Parts: sequence; C-alpha cells; structure tokens
Amino acid sequence: MNNEDFKIEGRNAVIESYRAGRPIDKLFVQEHCKEGSMNTVLREAKKHDTIIKYVTKERLDQMSETGSHQGVIAYAAAYEYSSVEDILAKAKERGEAPFIFILDDIEDPHNLGAIIRTANLAGAHGVIIHKNRAAGLTPTAVKASAGAINHTPVAKVTNIARTIEDLKDEGLWFVCADMDGTTMYDLDLKGSIGLVIGNEGSGVSRLVKEKCDFVASIPMHGDIDSLNASVAAGVLAYEIVRQRQ
Repeated sequence: MNNEDFKIEGRNAVIESYRAGRPIDKLFVQEHCKEGSMNTVLREAKKHDTIIKYVTKERLDQMSETGSHQGVIAYAAAYEYSSVEDILAKAKERGEAPFIFILDDIEDPHNLGAIIRTANLAGAHGVIIHKNRAAGLTPTAVKASAGAINHTPVAKVTNIARTIEDLKDEGLWFVCADMDGTTMYDLDLKGSIGLVIGNEGSGVSRLVKEKCDFVASIPMHGDIDSLNASVAAGVLAYEIVRQRQ
C-alpha cells in the first residue's frame, strides 16, 4: 500500500471502505457537520469502534490532498490487525511458551516498525499496541518493519493494563523497561513472558508499570541515560532470547 492509498477522502469513499471491511485507524470529521451522509459515516465509525476526531474545516483543508474531502478524512491501516487470541494461538501452534511485545503508547511509526521487525527476529509471537494514543500500522511503520509485518501479528487494544491482567490469567508474566529497575541480567526472563516498552518520552505509564511483575533496567556506561525505544526493545528482547535458549 502506498501513501495515497492510506488517506481516504470524501463521505462515499469512507463509507465504501468501511463496508468493504478495510481497517480504519482514525477518522477526522469537520466539527458541527452531521447532516445527510455524514450521519452514515459516523454510524459506520462507531460500529467499527474507530477513533473520531472533530476538527475545523481549515484543518481538513490542510490535511486534504484532493481538495474535496466533504468534511471527512479517514486514515486506513496499511495491514489488517490481528487479535490477542491470534497471538496466543500462534504460540500454541508452535508449541512454545508465549513471548509477546506490549507497547505502551509508542508514537513514532518508525519505532513501531523497527520493534515489529525485532519482535519477529527474536521469535516473539506478536505485538500488542494501544488503540487510541499510539502509532498504528501506517505505511511508514510497515516499511520500517522490513517485511516482518507479514509474519508477526499486531493487535490493538483499548486498555493495556487490563490486557496485561487478562494475559496473566493465561499464564504470562510481565517485565517492563525502566532505568530505575533491576539490572536485566539479574532477572529470570524465561517462560511465558510479555515485554512492555513505554512511550518514547515518558516511558511506561504508572498504571501499566504497577501491573508488571518485574522492572528491568539496561546497564548504561555512557554519558547519557536512555536508549531509543526500539533499541531498548531489542536489547531486552535478546536477553529474553538468550535466557529462553
């Protein structure tokens, strides 16, 4: 999918995309514009649980590439999303203890794509992202995954903390990355595990961190104290790989 395909403009185009089953991440709608076919657009968006953002006409004009947005622009995912159940099924199919990446509000699509690539190479069974406040499967993220998106399922959830609780019921335990944690080499990272990586700026949120069983830090020996989110994910993932072997 190219960038032109990713942005859908106009009411009929958006309605037909929904009816064709195309996954849409976000819908930008002109505020105070709900007459006629716009009501159909909003009905479809709510039926599919799409994030709706109301903006000014001027904002839509800036976003538009066609000049005929008719008060609505949709951003469609470049790939289909999977479910958490699909990820668990993949582990079961392989006869392996589940290994899942959970991303707590990663906003940069380049980071998302790079993490999906790392997850695939590390043998993880899937990646879970936040539905509302995170990068989705945009063409940029897909390109950065270097093809890994074709093999690694990505699921979207509305509540990361609740998803962690649900996965604990499936036998997983969780480790998150934080500089104030226990050195990763001193933790037992074997078995059914979820690796939680936080936002590029603020890290793992307090509520999500409280749900994790362990907090792991990466040893730092330089003059700065933090790694890029995708690099941190790679370092911790391969310590998990080392221990699982």
